[in-house]
Amino acid sequence: MLKTIISLSRMQKVLILLALDVAAVPVALGLSLLLLGRRAEVHDLFTRHLPLIGILMIAAAALVSLSGINRQKLKDYQGDAITRSMLVAAGLGVVAAGMSGFFDTGLPTGFHIIFALVYFVGFFVSRRFLVRLLTEMYRRSPVFTRAAIYGAGRTGMALARELRKADDLVVYAFLDDNATLSGMNVNGLPIYSGVHAGRVKDQFKINRVILAMPSLSVDKQTFIARRLEKLGLEVQTLPAFTQLYGGEELMGRLTPSRPSALLHRDALNETMVKGCAAYTGANVLISGAGGSIGLELCRQVIACNPARLVLFEQSEIALYNAEAEMRVLAETSGTEIVSVLGSICDGVHVAQVLAAQEIAVVLHAAAYKHVPLVEMNPRVGIANNVLGTAVLARAAREAGVRRFVLVSSDKAVRPGNLMGASKRMAELIVQELAARASGTIFSIVRFGNVLGSSGSVIPRFQEQISRGGPVTVTDPRVTRYFMTIEEASRLVLLAGSFAAGGEVYVLDMGKPQKIVDLARRMIEAAGYTARDAANPAGDIEIVITGLRPGEKLHEELMVRRGAQATAHPKIIRVREDSLSQLEIAAALRDLREAVDAGDDEAVIAVIARAVREYEPQSLPETALQCRVVQARRAAERPAE
Repeated sequence: MLKTIISLSRMQKVLILLALDVAAVPVALGLSLLLLGRRAEVHDLFTRHLPLIGILMIAAAALVSLSGINRQKLKDYQGDAITRSMLVAAGLGVVAAGMSGFFDTGLPTGFHIIFALVYFVGFFVSRRFLVRLLTEMYRRSPVFTRAAIYGAGRTGMALARELRKADDLVVYAFLDDNATLSGMNVNGLPIYSGVHAGRVKDQFKINRVILAMPSLSVDKQTFIARRLEKLGLEVQTLPAFTQLYGGEELMGRLTPSRPSALLHRDALNETMVKGCAAYTGANVLISGAGGSIGLELCRQVIACNPARLVLFEQSEIALYNAEAEMRVLAETSGTEIVSVLGSICDGVHVAQVLAAQEIAVVLHAAAYKHVPLVEMNPRVGIANNVLGTAVLARAAREAGVRRFVLVSSDKAVRPGNLMGASKRMAELIVQELAARASGTIFSIVRFGNVLGSSGSVIPRFQEQISRGGPVTVTDPRVTRYFMTIEEASRLVLLAGSFAAGGEVYVLDMGKPQKIVDLARRMIEAAGYTARDAANPAGDIEIVITGLRPGEKLHEELMVRRGAQATAHPKIIRVREDSLSQLEIAAALRDLREAVDAGDDEAVIAVIARAVREYEPQSLPETALQCRVVQARRAAERPAE
């Protein structure tokens, strides 16, 4: 039957609704007489006054056609449409009163008022009944998409109105994390709490959820999307509210919600098993737990059912948000969540936490990672990334921690900036500790650019696109290796599980991608076209701003040749040079003295001596770095 309804043309559906509205006239006349207690006159009305009924039916057809209600989709029958149906009923009552006098029916004036009210009620109830009937039929049909909208704010309501125009999609409900909205109705749709998504799916047979929360962070949207996908739901997202216009245009803007959709390769999430054996039942500490990488690590680790998860974070608000999310996730696993506020540079605090919480595994993700900020704040950035790593790694060894994994960056390879040099120095510290026999297994994981992480290009491009542009790219030649947050987190867990000590692991991320191509894909994913020399009539312009301080055109994954395979086909083990125990000790001593003296130049000089491949970019903003490196080279050059 549903296929028959679907096959009807638009005009056929209009005529069917018009026929129902016309047929309602005699029914309303009969019910009105019954309501007045004039049952005996019902027979007379349909035998002696057939011309009056015929005229009223013709009037109903004319009024309904003029109002356009029969041409409106059933699911759009609300608000203005209801008002127009009231006017049709009132007009029909006036016609009935006039014709009643002409045909001398003897019906009182009150009859015509009741007739108009009964006709309106019948009109309203029939429309609602048809909507409910078709909705139930759609619900059981594999032909239609049954959707819920996540976010009952202005964007969600606007989306719900636009989606009413879609012929192959029916919205059944809203989902929202605001507890005060639960149980309410918006635009005739019920609102349910986001935690009850599974119940909504079962109740309405939902197969798609559309995220309508453009102001929510990419990190949070990714978390929601993954939770919904675990329920077997297809998840799509919507650009910012300012981009909403027109039904077809809006429908074309619905795109897969995950940042992995922007990869120019297949995501590796399904092929990268979590390696939970090293974490199940263990006490795990994650430094930088409130950051985008640290938070995703927390989510992945908690799925491995550790006995205790310690969130170590310097930012109070980040720690608060991370704890709130982890406590929800831990309800099913029974994992104990411990929140620790502090800096990894505080050796006393770090040692106390490792001992008190009996930590077995440390995943070290705490770092300052924004290249221009570290470039302009060398002392603070290097102290945190280098000295903090030394404090945490040595404390882990002293506490008898079984495994220690350092989260590093591809910017540590032949670094052209202080952030990369600081991460390479951190690698050297961990490599030196791993070289000495101890009970702790140290390993290093190098990331490419993580899609959707804080400070990555995706949130910045999304914000620029939502404002209508322009989208800023530093240089059209710049390329980067990209990986998703899920891939990055699973790489850490896998490396931590099968490391033997001192290894540097990287993910096979395919070929590097041009940032400008990523910008174009994001513009097109939002339903726009890029404006450039080849397409001057495009919607959003891509502006080239020039390289930032410390930024390289291309990144690398390793310095030395000779990468080795691992137990996982997509994870590579690389060999890197290291420093001796004496060299590391001397470098850390000199670095602490320079940091304590507040001498940026001395801090850079220490890093330049230890990280010999450090080559700062020559820009006005990096004049100090260049001068220090040149002085270091001059001092090392043998006298002629």
